Amino acid sequence: MIGRWGRRDRDRRYCLPEGVRAYAVGDVHGRADLLAPMLDWIRADSDSRGGYPEVHVVFLGDLIDRGPASAAVVSMLASGRAAFGQRHFIRGNHEQALLDILDGAWERLDDWLAVGGIETLVSYGVDPALHLRAPEAFRRALRDSIPTLHVAFLRRMGTSVRLGDYLFVHAGIRPHVPLEEQSERDLRWIRRDFLDSRVDHGVMVVHGHTVSDKVEIRHNRIGVDTGAYASDRLSVLGLEADRRWVLTSRLG
Repeated sequence: MIGRWGRRDRDRRYCLPEGVRAYAVGDVHGRADLLAPMLDWIRADSDSRGGYPEVHVVFLGDLIDRGPASAAVVSMLASGRAAFGQRHFIRGNHEQALLDILDGAWERLDDWLAVGGIETLVSYGVDPALHLRAPEAFRRALRDSIPTLHVAFLRRMGTSVRLGDYLFVHAGIRPHVPLEEQSERDLRWIRRDFLDSRVDHGVMVVHGHTVSDKVEIRHNRIGVDTGAYASDRLSVLGLEADRRWVLTSRLG
């Protein structure tokens, strides 16, 4: 089932530039079954609203872990299948954890496995239990099983995207810190200090990372992570001029 709702923002302070339309995709977390139809729906939704010179599709990070098909998700996006508009990929804390491990931070392995890394390993054909039986063999298997194209794609992911009055990040920003001085760790990991803040950040921050039942619109931030891996709901925020709307894909 697919649902859609829309609203016209009464506060017109936050706008995209004229001729720009944007879609922000919440945390996918290995749900290729939700992502594939959503990519088609984004294209159809944009077509139904009329042609625009610029259409941007921003993936807010955490494409991998927790869900059953991380390898398929990365393959789908890294290969450019169903590509539409100008695509931007923001690296989430889960992608960063995997890259850190591939770069030798093996002390982080157990923490990563506990937050969804097991499902990612299985999707790439790696036995997670191998790291207990034969650590060196496990490390070789991990590096050999993830295609070079996938690793290069993860390394190319950015930290933020700015379009008009909207700033797209994975987790959030540190309140009272200038945007150009934000740390990458905060952009990928921050929670409570950002979520509880009521200050005007000077931009509308669009983020994932923290799960909510539905897309959460506050006066200074919009959270788009609706917990797809467990809820079967992958959400996308649409933006154009001073307008906002939400697409939510569900199974069943």
